[in-house]
Amino acid sequence: MKIAIGADHAGFEYKELLKKQLEQVGHAIKDFGTYSSESVDYPDFAHPVANAVEKNEFELGVLICGSGNGVAITANKHQGIRAAICWTEELAALARKHNNANIVCIPARFVSSHVAEKILATFLTTPFEGGRHEKRVGKISC
Repeated sequence: MKIAIGADHAGFEYKELLKKQLEQVGHAIKDFGTYSSESVDYPDFAHPVANAVEKNEFELGVLICGSGNGVAITANKHQGIRAAICWTEELAALARKHNNANIVCIPARFVSSHVAEKILATFLTTPFEGGRHEKRVGKISC
């Protein structure tokens, strides 16, 4: 699977960890930055990831910041994006099953690295259920 990934300074360490996880299981990834833990602005990384997923250059995206809120709010400004903040595996599964989320947003300051890895694995392996959820997802875009 082709996956776009990005983070701000608060999510940098987890981004590096999750990139390794993705590569180990054979996913093709593109890192949209940041490339250090020096303070940066999260929209500078969330917009490029969201653009790449929205244009279908990548199947799914991963965004990480301190709370998950900043990157989620930014990514969801894009018409074709359904970015979900996930701090448990169950939320990651539901975001995919019911909302057909295409970007997972992980709050690095609120989950352990081990939990972040499980969230990502769940997000990537859970399919959209469609059915009654299809109509609802179709109503999301303005």
